[in-house]
Amino acid sequence: MKSPAFYISRESGGSLVEQIVQAVASRIDDKLLRTGARMPSIRQFADEQGVSRFTVVEAYDRLVAKGYLESRRGAGFFVRERASMLSQPAPVKPQTADTQQMDVVWLVRNMLRQMPPHKMPGSGVLPHDWLDGDLVANGLRAISRLNQNLLLHYGTQQGFLPLRQQLQLKLAELEIAAAPEQILTTSGVTQALDLVAREFTHPGDTIFVDDPAWFLMFGSFAIFGTKVIGIPRLHDGPDVNKLAELAAIHKPKLYITNSVLHNPTSTSLSAAKAFQILKTAEQFNFLVVEDDVYCDLHPGSAVQSATRIATLDQLNRVIYLGGFSKTLAANLRVGFIATSPELAIRLADRKMLSTLTTTEISERVVYKILSEGHYRKHVDRIRVRLDSVRDGICKRIESLGMKVDYRTPAGMFLWTETGTDTNKLTEQALEQGYLLSPGSLFSPNQLPSTRMRINIASMSDPGVWDFLERAMR
Repeated sequence: MKSPAFYISRESGGSLVEQIVQAVASRIDDKLLRTGARMPSIRQFADEQGVSRFTVVEAYDRLVAKGYLESRRGAGFFVRERASMLSQPAPVKPQTADTQQMDVVWLVRNMLRQMPPHKMPGSGVLPHDWLDGDLVANGLRAISRLNQNLLLHYGTQQGFLPLRQQLQLKLAELEIAAAPEQILTTSGVTQALDLVAREFTHPGDTIFVDDPAWFLMFGSFAIFGTKVIGIPRLHDGPDVNKLAELAAIHKPKLYITNSVLHNPTSTSLSAAKAFQILKTAEQFNFLVVEDDVYCDLHPGSAVQSATRIATLDQLNRVIYLGGFSKTLAANLRVGFIATSPELAIRLADRKMLSTLTTTEISERVVYKILSEGHYRKHVDRIRVRLDSVRDGICKRIESLGMKVDYRTPAGMFLWTETGTDTNKLTEQALEQGYLLSPGSLFSPNQLPSTRMRINIASMSDPGVWDFLERAMR
């Protein structure tokens, strides 16, 4: 078969491979090349089009990967059947509370449905246009230029050393002293929590969390049989009297808390509460796990008073967690644990036995962004943008008859009182193509709630406001 006639331009700006792929694909789509037709050999195609054989090989390989061609060993390349590949599945009606229980798994599954970010006011991450894709892409490109052998082996057990050295500097700015051997990289804070919980608890043991708190913990801990009890969260931290009262009864192994920009209230811990938490932990012999994943969105104590428990304790009774999924990219799963040297080794062994190592490619990208100074400016821009919308969204929410529990001057979340069952509200919103976060999911008991978490960065869609205005009448 003679190769299909098309014009290849050396001046078009597109690579020769891309031009060949596009031209062949369009002819297959237009039925000018029929299913089963044999493509010209690599040599023939190259000679007729005046390109190198390497160019044709790469173009054919891409067309195979895209499903346009198939390679038959010893026979060549043939046009592949496209009808079955292009057939679209029947639309799936969004599941509601009537067809699926509205629980933690429900919310996480819907958060991962790849809905447009502006239609997800219940999301826990910033929309794409609030982040800096070029920052991550530039880091990936720089990594791709390294010696290939550096990218093909396993990472190290405890994590990429230059990144851990950079994290040492980052923690020092928070007045937390941690040498690289005290730092362990993880696949996000989610894995960090899982490693710590599995290291210190067994089925039947008790873990304390804030109430409300990040919902994913509840389902994760329940899977391996622990009992999860909530400690009421107030404007400046937990109810420490309740913490002591429940600790005396339940003897918890761990207390997991956000000290800074708590999810979902955006409140931060006062110094007095931090001291009382440590005192109670020592009295009843439990460890404090400080999840500081929103650390870099905090503007400083001059704007919102905040005390990190690890700063007071210096990683004796406190295990400190951090990560970059909230500020760089949700898909860049790089988190870390800072703890004592002895525990870091034990957790690294546990990590190795469960996942071998974390992805060094991602850790190298984060290291490049942190070490070159771009990250600080990036998070400064995010904070400024959050500040520019927060008050306006608070006022508009309150104009609809809802109440913002805590008018905090920082963070990306508002914890709102709606006066109505937010499970039902969430069901109605999903029918309209919007994802909300009902308050029931943020409590270990998951009882019906009139509260709801709102992500202020995802409130730009007029349709969200139209829905809320109708629903709150």
